[in-house]
Amino acid sequence: MNCRLSFLCLLFLGSALSLAAAETPPNVVFIFADDLGYGDLSCYGATKVQTPNIDQLANEGRRFSDAHSASAVCTPSRYALLTGEYPLRANGGKGVWGPLPASSGLIIDTETLTIGKVFKNKGYATAALGKWHLGFGKGQNDWTVPLRPGPQDLGFDYYWGVPLVNSGSPFVYVENDTIVGYDPSDPLIPGGKPPTPTPTFPKEASVKQPNKFGGAKKAHAIYDDEKTGTLLTEKAVNWISENKDNPFFLYFSTTNIHHPFTPAPRFKGTSQAGLYGDYIHELDWMVGEIMRSLEENGLSENTLVIFTSDNGGMLNFGGRIAMEAGHKINGELLGFKFGVWEGGHRVPFIARWPGKIAANSESDQLICNVDMFATFVSLTGQDPNLLLDKDSVNVLPALLESPAESLRSDLVLAPRNEKLLSLRQGKWMYIPGKGSGGFSGSKPNQHAWGGPPAAAFAGSENSDIVNGKIKKNAPAAQLYDLEADVRQTKNLYREYPEVVSEMEARLSRYRQH
Repeated sequence: MNCRLSFLCLLFLGSALSLAAAETPPNVVFIFADDLGYGDLSCYGATKVQTPNIDQLANEGRRFSDAHSASAVCTPSRYALLTGEYPLRANGGKGVWGPLPASSGLIIDTETLTIGKVFKNKGYATAALGKWHLGFGKGQNDWTVPLRPGPQDLGFDYYWGVPLVNSGSPFVYVENDTIVGYDPSDPLIPGGKPPTPTPTFPKEASVKQPNKFGGAKKAHAIYDDEKTGTLLTEKAVNWISENKDNPFFLYFSTTNIHHPFTPAPRFKGTSQAGLYGDYIHELDWMVGEIMRSLEENGLSENTLVIFTSDNGGMLNFGGRIAMEAGHKINGELLGFKFGVWEGGHRVPFIARWPGKIAANSESDQLICNVDMFATFVSLTGQDPNLLLDKDSVNVLPALLESPAESLRSDLVLAPRNEKLLSLRQGKWMYIPGKGSGGFSGSKPNQHAWGGPPAAAFAGSENSDIVNGKIKKNAPAAQLYDLEADVRQTKNLYREYPEVVSEMEARLSRYRQH
């Protein structure tokens, strides 16, 4: 950690000098899509969907080809983004590995320095809009108002959005620490009978779980899956306009494109990839509206916009429909959401800042969403000692310049199954076991496919897999040379025992944390 901190100090000084010419502190808009895969944008090779607004971001900024989420799962990925810590450090070192249930309290200690607080330290206005999924309250959340601690205790002045996930209860919106449409005479009741009805959708939209909450009829009536994207965008545009005279940080965390795929009616049928693709089209519109708002408010030139995803694409029913139509969710990458193969965590990442980031440029630097913490510390000119005990690396030089050397010495990547916590080091990817550590469904009636069966469905080749199953004589673990074989077709575990030994030792140190 100390060696890395010394390196970060040098990077911090260089970046601070490069930003010294900025007349006013830059605004930052961080757009965090949900389950958007590496192949889901036309600027990353998609042909069955069109994403002109996101493509324009890439044309006016920098597109990264080796960017990752710290976890292939939503909640752990968000934990890493906000805290600058690997998800394995959450819950007192027990880690967070899967999506939080509705009953979970806030999993980030309110004393923890977060990206929201980093910006607050420099006088920024801050907002978190959209999907939260990091819990509310202390201990078990019984959904009693006020919902504290929550986003406002982690450095955000304002919160509005979906408290959990759009596929699961309680199907209400939350504003700051209250439920939108809250009626004290009709509270939200976990497990209440009968459950309050919410809209349902056809099978091709993929799974929306039955509501498990009773009461709160007014709040449930306000919640509308097909209006969520529009509402979030309106909130973002209005908030930007209201805060245009001060530096601001907007964390815009969309529900697109997590299942169920419920685009507004005007987007339905606009893609060649079913509702999955239509939901991407709505996401692209949302990005376009935010960019127009920046332009109309005269903020475009001094705003850093970052667009990325919380993990790779998911092979649910809607995803399978899209792939059968010729859309490659994760491009040519092996694997899907929840798994530690590249398709689970290698994600689109685009950064735009006119005059600072070269237009229409590309980078193959290894970066991760956990690095946003250190990057924002550097961007705002703060003490790099704030990075002590963080896993975050300042990647601002990769945004603004073209470093010849890698800014990261290694990267820990987490699947749903903690036993397959894995390590990237240079060109090497080491996975300490067989398979992907994610979903394993393969039957038509199963919601989530993953692992070898999903690889077979996608037509991916891998030396350990035959007919959608791991070979009986497959190696005990996996090693891939991603420079030569980004598709992970050949497991080199047996060919490079010395590399395996070194990486296993390094990974063991992280496990012990």
